[in-house]
Amino acid sequence: MKGSHGLHMVTFILLIVGGLNWLLQGLFSWDIGVLFGGQDAFVSRIIYVLVGFSAIYEMTIHKDACRYCGEEMK
Repeated sequence: MKGSHGLHMVTFILLIVGGLNWLLQGLFSWDIGVLFGGQDAFVSRIIYVLVGFSAIYEMTIHKDACRYCGEEMK
């Protein structure tokens, strides 16, 4: 589990970015993708895909990685 700490941190940060994007979209109708050329720009699409994969990754490892949930779910 120790070797995946870096991957966990990257995916966690991407989930934070995705969550903040949803907050900005909901409150101000503003999308972070605008900074990278709009929603249809290649860079924006890559970031959206990485955020989505990060969510899937975190869902699959959460029970083992979370010291709070790991004890309750075992």
